[in-house]
Amino acid sequence: MPISTVGIVGYGSFGKLVHTLLNRFAPTVRVRVHSSRSEPDRQTFFSLEDVAACDAIVLAVPISAFEDTVQKILPMLGTNSVIVDVATVKVHTVHVLKRLAPDRKYIATHPMFGPESYKKLDGNVHGFRIVIAESTLPMPQKDELVSFLQSIGFDVVEVTADAHDKHLAETLFLTHFVGQIISKGNFNRTEIDTVSFGYLMDAVESVKHDSQLFQDVFKYNLYCKEVLERFETSEKEVQALLAK
Repeated sequence: MPISTVGIVGYGSFGKLVHTLLNRFAPTVRVRVHSSRSEPDRQTFFSLEDVAACDAIVLAVPISAFEDTVQKILPMLGTNSVIVDVATVKVHTVHVLKRLAPDRKYIATHPMFGPESYKKLDGNVHGFRIVIAESTLPMPQKDELVSFLQSIGFDVVEVTADAHDKHLAETLFLTHFVGQIISKGNFNRTEIDTVSFGYLMDAVESVKHDSQLFQDVFKYNLYCKEVLERFETSEKEVQALLAK
């Protein structure tokens, strides 16, 4: 089924990026946005009913709001509407979709980039990864979507939801954890930075404003606690090394 309309539920930083990417790479697709902070004007912003009736609906909402959002849109979906999950955790959202929408078309993804990365690279998306963890799309429709994403320059990686969350706890969550610590410690760039410190601050600046995402990932990704325990153990070992 060709996609002619895409709805975006949630218009935070990532929802706005999705809108930008659709306008850039799929200019013929009509985009409808629903935001709790903007009144419908039927040009950019629409009611939730209008957005849920689109061919594809991207749920760009906080992880903590994902289940409630799915429950709200389910009665409003068109017969062939596709739910697009772009959340940073996958076990939780896949479980929600399997439980609440087992007979609906959906695809559970995680774009491994955000507005900061997009901005720093001046909009160059080549090499940016998009993970697919679960899908109920008919194979031809899924293959067409993957081919389209690859033609733009994205790398599409398919892993299980559990493997995704395990990797993310050891990479993205750890980066957020360190970034939050450095940010709250008021460590900043200087005029004599080393190259490695510059890389560190690049990472800090890309995550320090995402406190809600940081908290939600910790709450809904069960592997994060294990990563924190490993971090605390290794920190003690490093402190002991300095004490010698």
